[in-house]
Amino acid sequence: MRFLGLDYGAKRWGLSFADELGLAVPLPAALAATVEERFAHLAREIAARRVTDLVVGYPFNMDGSAGPAARAVDAYIAEVERRFRLPVHRADERLTSHQAEADARAAAPHRARAARQNVAARRQARATGEVDSRAATLILQDFLDARHGPALLPPDPE
Repeated sequence: MRFLGLDYGAKRWGLSFADELGLAVPLPAALAATVEERFAHLAREIAARRVTDLVVGYPFNMDGSAGPAARAVDAYIAEVERRFRLPVHRADERLTSHQAEADARAAAPHRARAARQNVAARRQARATGEVDSRAATLILQDFLDARHGPALLPPDPE
């Protein structure tokens, strides 16, 4: 199976990919100005990677219920299903954007100057869709791990 992970947003759609190995990797986000252009970006990724299943982050409330944000995602999922006729799986996305931003901060060097640059780097990561695609990667990896267990990587040679 070949999965495309999606983190829906009003302006940007984060994307990630995983194949039979079960390891999700981020892809360039769909950042186009119009929804039609974002769907065209999505169509290109689906075709190029021969995607068989889509995994969409679903915004459950902290108590597990579906709130107002879920309605927008439901409409998005309906349109994705209509356009691409692929299986769509809803995956819990609670706190994935926050985790993606925290991971980006943790990856930054720890210097005095880095603190000032960190604010600019976070803004740029949001604008370029990097945070959205990291969130999509977390969503997809969580889905795959819940379904098949964590991906098995070869041991580090030492």
